[in-house]
Amino acid sequence: MSNRAFVAGVGMTKFEKIETRDWEYTDMVKEAVTAALTDAGVEYDAVQRAAVGYVFGTSTQGQRALYELGHTGIPVFNVNNNCATGSSALFMAREWVEAGLVDVALAVGFEKMTKKALMGDGSMPKVTTVDGTLGVMVPTYGWGTGPMTAQFFGNAAREHMDRYGTTAEQLAAVAVKNHQHSTNNPYAQFQDAYTLEQVLSDKPVHEPLTRSQCSPTSDGAAAAVVVSERFAREHGLGGQAVEIVGQAMATDTAECFAGSMIDAVGAPMTRLAAGQLFGSTGRSIDEVDVIELHDCFSINEIITYEGLGMCEPGQGGKLAESGATTYGGQWVVNPSGGLISKGHPLGATGIAQVTELSWQLRGLAGARQVEGASLALQHNLGLGGAVVMTLLQAPQG
Repeated sequence: MSNRAFVAGVGMTKFEKIETRDWEYTDMVKEAVTAALTDAGVEYDAVQRAAVGYVFGTSTQGQRALYELGHTGIPVFNVNNNCATGSSALFMAREWVEAGLVDVALAVGFEKMTKKALMGDGSMPKVTTVDGTLGVMVPTYGWGTGPMTAQFFGNAAREHMDRYGTTAEQLAAVAVKNHQHSTNNPYAQFQDAYTLEQVLSDKPVHEPLTRSQCSPTSDGAAAAVVVSERFAREHGLGGQAVEIVGQAMATDTAECFAGSMIDAVGAPMTRLAAGQLFGSTGRSIDEVDVIELHDCFSINEIITYEGLGMCEPGQGGKLAESGATTYGGQWVVNPSGGLISKGHPLGATGIAQVTELSWQLRGLAGARQVEGASLALQHNLGLGGAVVMTLLQAPQG
């Protein structure tokens, strides 16, 4: 794969609380894709292949959604990789372009969620894609009554606290930062700031996590137009084309199920993907300016700091409260508000992260702009499992 791939256009809907907006998945996809095509300055009939990601839905919804844009006969691939679905679709689009199979590919992610989708009925599932994670958790922590994913990450937080001395205040600091960032994001589901005391005293979800430390159920869509270097040059897109410098995807390793809840929620996958990404590109985490990472729960931002090499293992809590991951620090992490505050429509999340980073690298992020951002990192996690990471570079003119 010798061709270079660029994100030439991005678009997304506002992320909404479920069941509050009268729209169908076809509406949200049309809105996001139209915005991405307009941003790239191309018509839908220029798209040669599309990868469309969603988690809760029936077969071929990707085709049905794109038919709102036209019936061009292109190949459409439906993608489901749990919460890493959107970035998995982008991974496919980037590979097609780098392999020279197409000059213009479309990556789309969407989700129209329900209350039942993530809450379940409180009973322990017999067969699930996260059997391995349950096999680590239940013998040590048992089975609680909260949402399954909240139990997973809540127990990972308890382990992190017991092992490293991480505090409830450090966990809450992640939420305070990300909610503060979201006050400048009109696309975010929540746009309210919270004090540390408000986060700590919020409704308990699963010890030690409170509601404002947990990503909500959300509806929304995002899209990215991925083009070849030749197409970008011939169509004068050099001034806005964000290069995909590298990508890496990793799935569960044996270490994920060896007994640690920190590992069971994906820490080894993040370490593996980070090693592959930085190794293949020759770049390092210290060169990165802005990061959108998968803060489905506050603890996962802390775990991910460690997996990316931003700090030593066990020091993520201290990093969270140090100021190093917000404006004025070494990195700005989740300037969009992250999953905790921007929202988390599962299939859309990965591409929404890339949308935010594209705006940052093009200087279009408004009040949340990271000054001088030239290298950006995206991290998207799905239990079951997959981690996708993307390194993006600002337009070179």
